[in-house]
Amino acid sequence: MDMQRIMLRGKLHQARVTHAELNYEGSCAIDQDLLDAVNIREYEQIDIYNIENGERFHTYAISGERGSRMISLNGAAARKAAVGDRIIICAYAPMSEQQIEGYKPSLVYLDADNNIVRTSKDIPLQLA
Repeated sequence: MDMQRIMLRGKLHQARVTHAELNYEGSCAIDQDLLDAVNIREYEQIDIYNIENGERFHTYAISGERGSRMISLNGAAARKAAVGDRIIICAYAPMSEQQIEGYKPSLVYLDADNNIVRTSKDIPLQLA
Protein backbone atom coordinates (compact mmCIF):
# COMPACT_ATOMS: atom_id res chain seq x y z
CA MET A 1 0.00 0.00 0.00
CA ASP A 2 1.41 3.39 -1.05
CA MET A 3 0.69 5.67 1.88
CA GLN A 4 0.11 9.35 1.23
CA ARG A 5 0.89 12.07 3.76
CA ILE A 6 -0.57 15.57 3.66
CA MET A 7 2.42 17.91 3.58
CA LEU A 8 2.77 21.69 3.82
CA ARG A 9 3.33 22.91 0.26
CA GLY A 10 3.56 26.63 0.92
CA LYS A 11 2.66 29.41 3.32
CA LEU A 12 2.32 33.16 3.54
CA HIS A 13 3.50 33.95 7.06
CA GLN A 14 2.10 36.91 9.03
CA ALA A 15 0.00 38.31 6.21
CA ARG A 16 -2.20 41.25 7.26
CA VAL A 17 -5.90 41.25 6.47
CA THR A 18 -6.59 44.35 4.36
CA HIS A 19 -10.30 43.82 3.64
CA ALA A 20 -13.22 41.89 5.13
CA GLU A 21 -16.13 41.83 2.67
CA LEU A 22 -19.14 39.97 4.10
CA ASN A 23 -21.26 40.42 0.95
CA TYR A 24 -18.66 39.47 -1.67
CA GLU A 25 -18.53 36.17 -3.52
CA GLY A 26 -15.32 34.22 -3.08
CA SER A 27 -13.46 33.37 0.03
CA CYS A 28 -9.97 34.89 0.18
CA ALA A 29 -8.68 37.31 -2.44
CA ILE A 30 -4.89 37.44 -2.40
CA ASP A 31 -2.66 39.75 -4.45
CA GLN A 32 -1.66 37.72 -7.51
CA ASP A 33 2.02 38.56 -6.87
CA LEU A 34 1.77 36.87 -3.46
CA LEU A 35 -0.04 33.86 -4.94
CA ASP A 36 2.76 33.52 -7.49
CA ALA A 37 5.46 33.82 -4.81
CA VAL A 38 4.02 30.93 -2.77
CA ASN A 39 2.71 28.94 -5.78
CA ILE A 40 -0.94 28.92 -4.72
CA ARG A 41 -3.40 28.72 -7.62
CA GLU A 42 -6.74 30.46 -7.88
CA TYR A 43 -9.55 28.24 -6.48
CA GLU A 44 -7.05 26.12 -4.54
CA GLN A 45 -8.03 25.12 -1.02
CA ILE A 46 -6.16 27.01 1.66
CA ASP A 47 -6.15 26.97 5.44
CA ILE A 48 -6.08 30.26 7.32
CA TYR A 49 -4.83 30.60 10.89
CA ASN A 50 -5.61 33.87 12.68
CA ILE A 51 -2.72 34.75 15.00
CA GLU A 52 -4.83 37.36 16.84
CA ASN A 53 -7.81 35.22 17.89
CA GLY A 54 -6.87 31.59 17.22
CA GLU A 55 -9.49 31.02 14.49
CA ARG A 56 -8.53 28.28 12.03
CA PHE A 57 -10.57 27.58 8.90
CA HIS A 58 -10.57 26.18 5.36
CA THR A 59 -11.45 28.27 2.34
CA TYR A 60 -10.13 28.81 -1.19
CA ALA A 61 -7.97 31.43 -2.84
CA ILE A 62 -9.09 33.84 -5.52
CA SER A 63 -6.85 36.24 -7.40
CA GLY A 64 -6.61 39.79 -6.07
CA GLU A 65 -5.31 42.81 -7.92
CA ARG A 66 -1.63 42.36 -8.77
CA GLY A 67 0.59 44.71 -6.75
CA SER A 68 -2.19 45.67 -4.33
CA ARG A 69 -0.84 43.57 -1.42
CA MET A 70 -4.48 42.74 -0.63
CA ILE A 71 -5.59 39.93 1.62
CA SER A 72 -9.39 40.08 1.57
CA LEU A 73 -11.53 37.68 3.56
CA ASN A 74 -14.89 37.43 1.83
CA GLY A 75 -18.30 35.97 2.59
CA ALA A 76 -18.39 33.80 5.72
CA ALA A 77 -14.59 34.08 6.06
CA ALA A 78 -15.05 37.80 6.77
CA ARG A 79 -16.45 36.81 10.18
CA LYS A 80 -13.19 35.03 11.12
CA ALA A 81 -10.80 38.01 11.15
CA ALA A 82 -10.74 41.80 11.31
CA VAL A 83 -8.86 44.17 9.06
CA GLY A 84 -5.33 44.41 10.44
CA ASP A 85 -5.26 40.90 11.91
CA ARG A 86 -2.12 38.86 11.28
CA ILE A 87 -2.84 35.53 9.61
CA ILE A 88 -0.96 32.56 8.21
CA ILE A 89 -2.18 31.19 4.88
CA CYS A 90 -1.18 27.59 4.10
CA ALA A 91 -1.62 25.19 1.21
CA TYR A 92 -1.08 21.45 1.53
CA ALA A 93 -0.67 18.54 -0.88
CA PRO A 94 -0.76 14.75 -0.60
CA MET A 95 2.64 13.19 -1.23
CA SER A 96 4.01 9.69 -1.34
CA GLU A 97 6.93 8.64 0.84
CA GLN A 98 9.17 8.90 -2.24
CA GLN A 99 8.04 12.46 -2.98
CA ILE A 100 8.64 13.52 0.62
CA GLU A 101 12.31 12.49 0.53
CA GLY A 102 14.25 15.76 0.34
CA TYR A 103 11.07 17.82 -0.08
CA LYS A 104 10.93 21.42 1.20
CA PRO A 105 7.90 23.77 1.17
CA SER A 106 7.81 27.35 -0.17
CA LEU A 107 7.75 29.77 2.76
CA VAL A 108 7.06 33.46 2.17
CA TYR A 109 7.42 35.92 5.06
CA LEU A 110 5.60 39.25 4.93
CA ASP A 111 5.91 42.58 6.75
CA ALA A 112 3.01 44.63 8.17
CA ASP A 113 2.22 45.98 4.65
CA ASN A 114 2.23 42.51 3.02
CA ASN A 115 5.55 43.11 1.30
CA ILE A 116 7.76 40.05 0.94
CA VAL A 117 10.70 40.39 3.33
CA ARG A 118 12.20 36.95 2.76
CA THR A 119 11.58 33.50 1.40
CA SER A 120 12.82 30.18 2.68
CA LYS A 121 12.52 26.43 2.33
CA ASP A 122 13.18 25.68 6.01
CA ILE A 123 11.33 26.46 9.23
CA PRO A 124 13.89 27.06 12.00
CA LEU A 125 14.34 24.32 14.57
CA GLN A 126 12.31 25.10 17.70
CA LEU A 127 14.52 24.94 20.78
CA ALA A 128 13.31 23.92 24.22
